[in-house]
Amino acid sequence: MNGAFGDPPTRVTYFDSIGLLRDREFAALAGTAFARSQAYSTILIALALYADLFGTSGFVEGLFGTAFALVQLLVVLPLGRAVDTGNAKRYLLAGFLINVGVFVGFALVDSAVHVVLVRTLQGLGASILWITGTTVVGDISPDAQQGRWLGSYNQFASLSSLAGDLLGGYLLYAYGFTATYAVLSLITLGAFLLVALFLRDDPGGRKDPDESTGIGTFRSLLGLPMLRALVGFRFVFSFGKMAVIVFLPIYARTGFGLSAFAIGWIMAGGKLTKALTQGVVGNLTDRVGREHHFVVVGAFLYALGTAIIPLAAHFEGRIDPVAVSLLGDTQRLGGAFFTLFAAFSVLGLGDSVRLPASMSLFVDEGDRFDSVASAMSLRSLSWKTGQVVGPVLIGSTMDFVSTEAGFVLAAGFLAVATAVFAVTARRAHPRDEPGTEPLPD
Repeated sequence: MNGAFGDPPTRVTYFDSIGLLRDREFAALAGTAFARSQAYSTILIALALYADLFGTSGFVEGLFGTAFALVQLLVVLPLGRAVDTGNAKRYLLAGFLINVGVFVGFALVDSAVHVVLVRTLQGLGASILWITGTTVVGDISPDAQQGRWLGSYNQFASLSSLAGDLLGGYLLYAYGFTATYAVLSLITLGAFLLVALFLRDDPGGRKDPDESTGIGTFRSLLGLPMLRALVGFRFVFSFGKMAVIVFLPIYARTGFGLSAFAIGWIMAGGKLTKALTQGVVGNLTDRVGREHHFVVVGAFLYALGTAIIPLAAHFEGRIDPVAVSLLGDTQRLGGAFFTLFAAFSVLGLGDSVRLPASMSLFVDEGDRFDSVASAMSLRSLSWKTGQVVGPVLIGSTMDFVSTEAGFVLAAGFLAVATAVFAVTARRAHPRDEPGTEPLPD
């Protein structure tokens, strides 16, 4: 399949990924994925520490997520158009420099307001690196190896995200903010040099500006029933999921006093589940088809994992703490830790089932109009609205009701999104029911 994003990355092993590092351009882009994902995971843990340090309310903690998402909501469409038509290498280099500025800003914050402002800048840098990096991988990969390149690129991002949870959590715990941000800056500058030295100039920019990410393209795409179902699903689902991503580390810190290192272990549990299962589920999706069924099952599992989170308060004190010694330090982990670890593992399993199928559907629908990049922009845009509003809504619920009630509300959003998508996707794919005719659009 042609297009900026190509086939969904579901059949690539880690040996395939390592082999691609012999290509200098791919190695440079893999460094982009590594730097971006490690920074994102580490800063999520840092936000929990800032919430504890500044004694923030749920509303302000929600702004930590909203500020990040709001700027992405504003730039995702013009950025996608700019990357399609301009010099993508320059955008990547600018994204690295913005991220270094983000690390400097976080090292200097002394109030919750400053955290919100720096999160806004982080949202811009993350958007540039994600959209540009993924598009460039699709553009420069050989036509017969597009799936391999994209799959390997995402696997390096996943590996880095896991490293951010473990290494980033440990650095924050053992050395504090400044040293941690210095390490992230060095990693980012290393990726900057790889791209500057080894990536060809102007690797994208193949499309005519009048044909790239135009209003007419979006209207055509939204005329597809399955794409409309996916956009509606992601809009509602994002209210719950993004609140979980923001508030689970904060809940672990402010609710139970868990260290940054322990929070990193919790988040790594979900990444490990995803790493172990996503390839297997992706291959199963390819064989079985009916990707929307996998989206429904994965979304249900994510709602289940979210509903488990409030049980941490119940099990804290009911399970004898376990002492774990690692890297010269001993952590005492009790019921809250194990409950949150289990919840995040279920969340990771849900993503493993849902994400390959969801990406496959968006790519297939976008390919109908030779506009995969535009379809992926819609995919991102549909997520951003809930990502902006969801954390503030859930955080306010935590302020006025309880923290546990906020997670229950998040699980409710996830369940509603899943139920509605199950109905709308079935109508969009009537061929799943023998003897039926396509429904009118």
